[in-house]
Amino acid sequence: MLTQMLRKEFILILRDKHSLAALFIMPFLFILIMSMALKDTFNNERALLNYEIIDLDKSLASRTLQDFMLTSSFLHKQTEESNSKTHLTISIPKGFSTSLLRKDRKEPLLQLEVAPDVKQEMVLIFQAKLTADIMALRLMQIQKKIALLLPASQTFPDLTDFQSKDFLQIDYKGMKTNEQPTSTQQSVPSWIVFGMFFVIIPMSTIFIGERKQNTLMRMASMNISVPVLFAGKVIPYILINQFQVVLMIAAGVFVVPLLGGDALTLGHSLSGLVLVSLALSIAAIGTSVLIATLAGTVEQATTIGGLLNILFGAIGGVMVPKMYMPQAMQTFSNVSPMSWGLEGFLDIFLRGYGVTEVIPETLALCGFGISLLLVAALIFSKRVNI
Repeated sequence: MLTQMLRKEFILILRDKHSLAALFIMPFLFILIMSMALKDTFNNERALLNYEIIDLDKSLASRTLQDFMLTSSFLHKQTEESNSKTHLTISIPKGFSTSLLRKDRKEPLLQLEVAPDVKQEMVLIFQAKLTADIMALRLMQIQKKIALLLPASQTFPDLTDFQSKDFLQIDYKGMKTNEQPTSTQQSVPSWIVFGMFFVIIPMSTIFIGERKQNTLMRMASMNISVPVLFAGKVIPYILINQFQVVLMIAAGVFVVPLLGGDALTLGHSLSGLVLVSLALSIAAIGTSVLIATLAGTVEQATTIGGLLNILFGAIGGVMVPKMYMPQAMQTFSNVSPMSWGLEGFLDIFLRGYGVTEVIPETLALCGFGISLLLVAALIFSKRVNI
């Protein structure tokens, strides 16, 4: 009997072309678009701020400072040919070179004008860079003064050659040497999670249609228990969700690189990936079954389900990555089951974790989904017995 129910469910699902498009084409396109749109987000070679320098001193020290600034990859010096917006303007006043080592100066060494829409953290990063360059200039002047007092064999390091890569190696946890996070590792998990929750569309269409046609009542009258009846609904969508995951991962691994983006790396734990995927599927299907059970019409179910998915996604870090949220919002995002699934996928794809680390998210998702399925089963049982 269960086999026939599964066969019937798959036939009905395959007939609903629009719902299948929402399940597969929509997240597929989102992955391609967002992976390309956020491609430079994790690129440490891209310029973050555009600046210009007004040099009124025109000394060797002021020119050296400008050379120091050019060594930073996150800063871009504006030229006459540049059409981009200027974020910061540095004014080097007259007397800059003679004031570097003076303690009795009354005016700041430099003046900085900042566009009002520049983030404060970016200003702080720029200040740190500028402060380091000023310190290097001061050391150069000190070296020149004491060089005459030292033996000819005594040498100083060339401060113009100081680069962070020369004395600092950066490794990302769970990744290979010289490997760094990419936008694809963020966008693929996000839109997998979002797409899996859209099973509400085909599920509600079929479930409510069968309820209106009294198909479910007739099946219940044939002594088919509610657990078996729900199993005939749940199992096909679990398989569909897993096919979604495979397709979305394939898009990240094979299609995104063809468009010039970064390929998705799969992490080191296939079993952890399967575990999170199944748990997330249970949570998504539990939500969908409960909505389909409570809604009176397909329109109600798809509207409520769509709004709930968008709300879960907005809160859970799907639409806006958690790293860009304030701390209070990051904490609040944990109320969304999409957040649990997203963190589980990021543990696998991005952080290189395994089964042990994703158990908390897996248990939370399973508990959430099973609880909703039990509530839906109780409501459906009462309706059947009326």
